[in-house]
Amino acid sequence: MFSLFYGLWKYMFSKTEFHVLILGIDKAGKTTLLEKLNGKFKTWCFWDLGGQPGLRTIWEKYFEEAHALIYVIDAACPSRFEDAKSALEKVLRHDDLQGAPLLILANKQMKLDRYLDLKKLDERVYMFEAVSAYDGMGIKESVKRLMEVMERSKRTEMLRACAGVTTGRGA
Repeated sequence: MFSLFYGLWKYMFSKTEFHVLILGIDKAGKTTLLEKLNGKFKTWCFWDLGGQPGLRTIWEKYFEEAHALIYVIDAACPSRFEDAKSALEKVLRHDDLQGAPLLILANKQMKLDRYLDLKKLDERVYMFEAVSAYDGMGIKESVKRLMEVMERSKRTEMLRACAGVTTGRGA
């Protein structure tokens, strides 16, 4: 009987916690971005993972539970675009992130979508936003757009199904 009431209580009162990875090569502005996001999105768990080449190998340990991905690029440093592109391509090829919505933040504001050649993405929904992690410009709005996409993504539905959580949609 307890488990029935607990299940009902959990269904009615608990909110899904969304896990969002913040990735990018070192010094792109990931930690500064995280500081601007701190406390602004309830039920969101942001994972800011180090971008140094030696630390990128541990990124995949977080992929399986991620609902979405924020990829930060330092738009003021064109000499590092190739490294950023290469790291992003490796992430996007990983099976454990299949279908996860992607938000690319061009920190320090520069258009990178043509350089990254994002037309090659399969069915992944992606957004490209110019932000400044330093002064917070565009961050909250960009993450809100990601939240809207993430809540209705096939990836979130799959993760909920794996966790045994029903959404209340459908018949």
